[in-house]
Amino acid sequence: MHSLDQPTSADPTPSSQLQVHHRLLRWGIVVGCGLGIALIPAPEGITQQSWGLFAIFVATIVGSIVRPIASGAVVLLGVVATMFAGVMPGGTDGAAQITSALKGYADPIVWLVLAAFFISSGMVKTGLGRRIALLFIRMLGRRSIGLGYSLIATDMLLASVIPSNTARSGGIIFPIARSICHAYDSYPGPTAGRLGAFLMPLLYQCDVIICAIFLTGQASNALIAKFAKGETGLELGYAQWLIAAIVPGVIALLVIPFLLYRINPPEVKATPDAAAFADGELKTMGKMSRSEWIMLAVFLLIGTLWMTKEFHSIHYSAVALLGIVALLLTRVLEWEELMAEREAWDVFIWYGGLVRMAEALSESGITRKFAQATAAFTQGWEPWAALLLLVAIYFYAHYAFASITAHATAMFIPFLVVVIGAGAPPWIAVLLLAAASNLSAGLTHYGTTPAPIYFGAGYVTQRKWWRLGFAASAPALIIWATIGVLWWKLLGLW
Repeated sequence: MHSLDQPTSADPTPSSQLQVHHRLLRWGIVVGCGLGIALIPAPEGITQQSWGLFAIFVATIVGSIVRPIASGAVVLLGVVATMFAGVMPGGTDGAAQITSALKGYADPIVWLVLAAFFISSGMVKTGLGRRIALLFIRMLGRRSIGLGYSLIATDMLLASVIPSNTARSGGIIFPIARSICHAYDSYPGPTAGRLGAFLMPLLYQCDVIICAIFLTGQASNALIAKFAKGETGLELGYAQWLIAAIVPGVIALLVIPFLLYRINPPEVKATPDAAAFADGELKTMGKMSRSEWIMLAVFLLIGTLWMTKEFHSIHYSAVALLGIVALLLTRVLEWEELMAEREAWDVFIWYGGLVRMAEALSESGITRKFAQATAAFTQGWEPWAALLLLVAIYFYAHYAFASITAHATAMFIPFLVVVIGAGAPPWIAVLLLAAASNLSAGLTHYGTTPAPIYFGAGYVTQRKWWRLGFAASAPALIIWATIGVLWWKLLGLW
């Protein structure tokens, strides 16, 4: 029974009515985009079936951006829509359409991402990730810039195996950073400038650089590697990605923090209490537990097998699943805990659906049509000028996207085809666009999942966050486009 001052379902509050209106508006945008495209006659050379797939794909991407419901649910709706619309390649009967639409869920890359999310769960549960962060802080955290680097080093180490930047940066790094800010009386508001207004943007900007260094930097990198192989035949595996990205990545991690330190300096320069805080926390944690030792062993095993794939040919996904089995057999993780990992299963649903839709769209020839139309814009340009312009357009288009996945799924393949068509060496095109997919997430407070976590701490205004993101974007992009390209020349990639 409701009290008189409580709203009932029959008497919605203005706030709930506004939420309903906003959701209906979002649905209107999604459905309008899909229907608008579907009602346009298919371009010459494109079948009506392929055009229908394109309409559903666009509606799904738009839905992932405006989010009338959760992104995973939007993708599932898109997958089901392709079944009933009969727009998937592989046959026109119902069974063939269902098999084709669900094909993405059998992709090894999708299982790799799922397993790696479970591994990140073990890192958090055992406390090993937190211990690593505290050890770095104890070594490097006596000044504010060193404190930042200690947390950056932790993020980088964990990213070598954990593809969830939410789990490692939002779940491990952020709570420690906020605790240290509080220890220096830096809270949102008048005292934000003491430490928090410097540390929060710094950690986020460096997280997107770290995302660009590893195949496991964030969940969409495996998808990007799959797109690249499908279009160019180039194998961008774990070791290849790391070797190509490590030099520009490390240089960017050296340059960007000092740039942010100059344009957004903290009031507190010396932070000896941070090292003392870390030492106290480590003493409280005590010696490494059995679970931590097992987690560390599995972490090293997986990383080693991924780095040495060319010597044993075990697929990355099989290695990740082997690690999960080891954690289950040793009871570091329980089956019920894996079933309760909502984020992992959510990623599995949208990842498998988007992998298949993007793959089918590429098969349809639509992306090549787009590439031909776009290539006309740079016709007659010098190949390197066209390359830099197209990569910059791809990069700054991220202002319109709320996730790296949505950006890469919608634009990576078309721009890859265009850039190669403009005369760029295939490896240069793949690596620059892969880096841009990650680095561009630093532009806004919604660029990738950890962004709203750091921004939501309240230390920085939206205007300042965007200003710092734009200031960091150009140097990072320039480093990859100059030092990165020269490094790839030394590696013999072009």
